[in-house]
Amino acid sequence: MGASAPQQWKFSQVFGERTPGDLIEDVDVISAIEFESRGEYLAIGDHGGRIVLFESTIGINPHLRKELEHMDYPTPIHPRYTYKTEFQSHEPEFDYLTSLEIDEKLNKLRWCAAPNNSMFLLSTNDRTIKLWKVLPYKVKEVKEMNLNPPVSSENTLLAENSFMADQNKSSIINGYRLEWLPKRQRNLSPPNCGDPLPLSMLNIRDGAWARCRRVYAHAHDYKINSISNNSDGESFISADDLRINLWNLEISNQCFNIIDMKPSNMDDLIEVITAAEFHPTHCNLLAYGSSRGFIRLFDMRQSALCDQNARILKDPEYQGARSFFTEIVASISDLKFAKDGTHILSRDYMYLKLWDMRMEEAPVATFKMHEFLRPKLSEMYNNDSIFDKFDCCLSSDGHQFASGSYSNTFKIFTRGGQENGLILDICKCTQRPSHCTNRRTPRRLRSFAWRQRGNENSDSIIPCDITSKVIHMAWHPTADMVACASASSLYIYSS
Repeated sequence: MGASAPQQWKFSQVFGERTPGDLIEDVDVISAIEFESRGEYLAIGDHGGRIVLFESTIGINPHLRKELEHMDYPTPIHPRYTYKTEFQSHEPEFDYLTSLEIDEKLNKLRWCAAPNNSMFLLSTNDRTIKLWKVLPYKVKEVKEMNLNPPVSSENTLLAENSFMADQNKSSIINGYRLEWLPKRQRNLSPPNCGDPLPLSMLNIRDGAWARCRRVYAHAHDYKINSISNNSDGESFISADDLRINLWNLEISNQCFNIIDMKPSNMDDLIEVITAAEFHPTHCNLLAYGSSRGFIRLFDMRQSALCDQNARILKDPEYQGARSFFTEIVASISDLKFAKDGTHILSRDYMYLKLWDMRMEEAPVATFKMHEFLRPKLSEMYNNDSIFDKFDCCLSSDGHQFASGSYSNTFKIFTRGGQENGLILDICKCTQRPSHCTNRRTPRRLRSFAWRQRGNENSDSIIPCDITSKVIHMAWHPTADMVACASASSLYIYSS
């Protein structure tokens, strides 16, 4: 049998699409994306501290019936998302102890396990974590109605209250309640029309309200870069540059410091924490990545302070000859556990790497993201692009991986496939219909295909558009579907 055909990834949806030449305000730039554990909801956060929720609906198969009859295998029907609600999560703050202004930008979002139909969501900016409860509801709207019924509004209101108060008593038995309903409906009819108000005049709309249930504050002195829920459903961790704290979801005024990397003399500091994640099934295991490219695995059962007895996963490529940029590009910007619990996906500036927890010497697979930029690291350092922190994500079966790059592109890799992966360009979606969900006018930075710094020497030209980049991504928990952000626009691709 021949090799199976490669997956075909296609554009599915876009929200907040912009037109070329539009400017974008910094508050509208997307800074976090997260799917709910079943994929029913999708949450995004932005630099303005807002959270926007989308709800999935039943997808439509793009193939005609005749085409389906000739296919040997069924084609998947992917969900489509519609705007649900949005709310303000964080506001600008001022830390009087350190005299620092704290932006409202959301760094991370995490869905929590919910025992009922309500939704719980953790969000964080640089210093403060909040737990939100989002509860859906339905609203009945009357599109048209006559506000001048034949009887006075006062008498109508009194009659309505009277029947409503007695609906469980004689009014139901004697049929007054049943008789009053069509009478009330006729009172709402348009002038000179004896027919009741048609049902088409009523509109049922889905909505949701959000309420802040907990605020977890004053526990970090440095920028919070990660939050992660525990599989026990009762706790979560938050990580900054030097510390990782363990919280109970029900207790907001107390946490436990489980990792502290702050030296007695800050001149002795050699690395910082860049990302942290709980194991998907074992509540006692967690991993964090560092600026040196190391991934450390801890077992919280061994000691209360998990500074020692860690298993270290490290790439031998970064242990040999070192240059000025070696440690900068080796810094891990994101890491994710696979659902099998034995593999970890990590992203640094140049590579996407797949690790096996049982193999500490080297990653089991390495994928190149933008190798063409290696000769241009000096220019990338001068314009600070070398410090961009790209997210990574992987499919539910752990066989496909994705991460973003520059020029509005992202790559999808298959385990055992080509190391360069499949390149998808989201700039090609500019002609598709827009589904803007934000009432604020979306804006866009002016982009160009080549960026030049300094003189006109060709050596200073960067062979990509570094102003347009895909940093934040998330993979659907059950379907072959990827959500990625480009500035203030959200793009969804499916296979």
